[in-house]
Amino acid sequence: MSKSRPRRLPFTRPRGRDDAAGTTAETPAETPAETAAGTPAGTTAGPAAETTAAPTAASAATVTVDPATAAERPRRVGDWLPFVLIRAAHPRQAVLTALVLAGAAAVDGRPGRELALVLATVLVGQTILGWHNDLVDESADRTHERSGKPIADGRLEAGTAWFALCCAVLLVVPLAISNGVSAGLCYLASVAVGMIGNVVLRRGPLSFLTWAIAFALYPAFLSYGGWGGGDHGAAPEPILVALCALLGIGVHVLLALWGLVADNADGWTYLPLKLGLRLGATKLLIGASVYTAVVAAALAYAASRVGLRQ
Repeated sequence: MSKSRPRRLPFTRPRGRDDAAGTTAETPAETPAETAAGTPAGTTAGPAAETTAAPTAASAATVTVDPATAAERPRRVGDWLPFVLIRAAHPRQAVLTALVLAGAAAVDGRPGRELALVLATVLVGQTILGWHNDLVDESADRTHERSGKPIADGRLEAGTAWFALCCAVLLVVPLAISNGVSAGLCYLASVAVGMIGNVVLRRGPLSFLTWAIAFALYPAFLSYGGWGGGDHGAAPEPILVALCALLGIGVHVLLALWGLVADNADGWTYLPLKLGLRLGATKLLIGASVYTAVVAAALAYAASRVGLRQ
């Protein structure tokens, strides 16, 4: 004998609650036929529809992000202003140059405070050259999508870089003169020559000239150097000046190697590119490395034999 199915009570939606369409209505009672056959076409939305729709609306509200707030938030620590300023300054070249000149001053027997002054002066001067180089090359760096160029990729605004460069110029002048008037003028002249080279000669066959002149001024910066304003030391040995000029040419070729393809596409005709087209990049890298090492060794030997000053 079969048992009769208990009759289900009609379900009534509580008043005051909106359904998925935004209206308040009572849901008709479910009939036994509907219970047996499932949900027929045309069934009104019930509590299940409400349960499904509510999380969807909540999820949409959860993922909503204010674009202005997201744009203001730095993507990572490396994108903060101090870090991108350092990155745009060519920090490895700046630190290496400062350490080499400070080391040469140490070999010359300069006291610790003068070594720190030489280090700070050269570091600020090289930072100026790095920022200026990236400002001049902003368009080319963006065209070739060069990595590690904050000005070109938009992480550092050009106006901010110019402001930092001007502040650094105001700092490097008293730092340089604190090494002595003659020494300071020699170093400031080397920075000025480097900046001129960034704008005028670097794309043509005389690109090496500014590098040779800038490096040739380094021995005078060291030989006339001291503590405080005034005159110190004496003129450098001519052999050291000549060898430093040759060293500058080697450094120029080595640093230019990594951009030869892009520079050739831009129509540059400078010395490293001419050598690269004739010898090939690999042979040029080996030749420039050997040349620079030999000149550096000759410079160290000459300094040990004749000294820094005349």
